[in-house]
Amino acid sequence: MNMSRYKTVAFLFSLFLMLPLWASAAEETELAPGLVNPGYAEKPAWFKVSFLDIYEDIADAAANDKRVMLYFYQDGCPYCKKLLEDNFGQRDIADKTQKYFDVVAINIWGNNEIVVGDDEYTEAEFAAALKVQYTPTLIFFNEDNKAVYRANGYYPPEKFHTVLDYAGQKMEKKISYQDYLAKVAPQPASGKLHTEVINIKNPENLQQALSAEKTLLVMFEQKQCAACDELHDDMLKRSEGKKQLARFNVALFDMWSDEKITTPDGKPMKVRDWVKQLDVKYAPSMVYFNAKGEEVFRTDAYLKSFHTHSVMDYVASGAYKEQPNFQRYIDARADELRKQGIEVNLMD
Repeated sequence: MNMSRYKTVAFLFSLFLMLPLWASAAEETELAPGLVNPGYAEKPAWFKVSFLDIYEDIADAAANDKRVMLYFYQDGCPYCKKLLEDNFGQRDIADKTQKYFDVVAINIWGNNEIVVGDDEYTEAEFAAALKVQYTPTLIFFNEDNKAVYRANGYYPPEKFHTVLDYAGQKMEKKISYQDYLAKVAPQPASGKLHTEVINIKNPENLQQALSAEKTLLVMFEQKQCAACDELHDDMLKRSEGKKQLARFNVALFDMWSDEKITTPDGKPMKVRDWVKQLDVKYAPSMVYFNAKGEEVFRTDAYLKSFHTHSVMDYVASGAYKEQPNFQRYIDARADELRKQGIEVNLMD
């Protein structure tokens, strides 16, 4: 293997280390039929005009004491619209992003050529190879072509600030993101854990909650978490939320807890250590385990009701086994609901 190809393989391997365990390969790359476009927004003019040679972009950024942020998007993605408008639309976030990063946009259904060392991909092939399941997905790189952080989905402004500071200030050399996040001042919230959703007898032993009939859903949250409050006080209290929640064996933990548990794969450890092992970075995160104790899917970003309920249905129905691309599944589900006369509001 020549040195250039070795570097390409090392680059891709570093990305796979950033993947959650649930990700499955997606072979199809064409635009899903009937995909609507409710959330298109122009990208900021300060995004990098890139020839999509990733190594070259990383080297150019490093020469200017910056890093590269790959922004995976699709037209019609309401969460991409929120990122562009609610996050980058704020002067302090835009200024901080430009200070620390060159942002390179990649359309997950696109046909533009991407070069990584000796290898070439279309945008769609590259996104599929990296198992991008959510848009936006953001991957941050250091000067050695290694991914130092991956955000699978939309982060609200206050949490987005934290990621920008962590990756931009090269904090990964000093502290894990989980420990860094624990030191960040929390946003106003109820200050309680929503343990009322727990429906298993012994949450301290998750092996006992594994079942062929019901997937195990483990929710990682924290007391100071406005997004956790919204999930429980709104999304899971709706009729669809209650219906979907009943399809799972549910456990909930404080992600910073020193409580000792037995994990689904039979390992005794503290919750906070398990969180690090799973690389859970966001509260709330919802992680799903099959009867063998294997993680099959997760949500670890800010989602509104339709997407939250759709993920739950995707897992509980077993659809993830047949359709590995969640974006295709959610488009098909939205079309089916519309045919039944049910209004679909992606951002409600």
